[in-house]
Amino acid sequence: TGLVGPNGSGKTTLLRMILGEESPDEGTIRKRPKLKIGYLPQELETLAGKTVLDAAHRDLYPEHEAKRILAGLGFAQQDFARPIEALSGGYRMRVALAHLLLSQPDVLMLDEPSLGLAPKLVDEVLDTVRRLKAEGMTILLVEQNVREALDLADRGYVIQTGRIVGEGGGRELLASDQFRQAFLGI
Repeated sequence: TGLVGPNGSGKTTLLRMILGEESPDEGTIRKRPKLKIGYLPQELETLAGKTVLDAAHRDLYPEHEAKRILAGLGFAQQDFARPIEALSGGYRMRVALAHLLLSQPDVLMLDEPSLGLAPKLVDEVLDTVRRLKAEGMTILLVEQNVREALDLADRGYVIQTGRIVGEGGGRELLASDQFRQAFLGI
């Protein structure tokens, strides 16, 4: 599912409400999912000061599993000892995804995973999301790259000032004249 909208429209707030970290100003949340949710926030400061393997590895899981997941995300053996701070934004994002995947979530919520990345790295991150989707992972993707997010999404929602103002299939929304004019300037 793709969630798109302008900055300040409430996308991150909605994710934080799903997690129970924030409460709505009005209305109620009737049912919180009883799923194991892997949340990737916009800022990855929780990984600072760690090596690639330390950041991906969780004490509850064998180290060989962390290495397998890192290798699947494009890391070579020699990368495992590198400090997170020495990595590009795209590789930091991959380490964060490995960290989340080791928790074996039912759902991944990704908040602007391409934020601040070079165009080539944006493609790599979105390709990783596409691969996870193809493997059957349920994903809620909040993304600034509207075209890419909705092209990837089976279902899309457009949010403005805290309200859903459009919904439909991802490609259906992209093809909508109203959506294209309002968000893509076409």
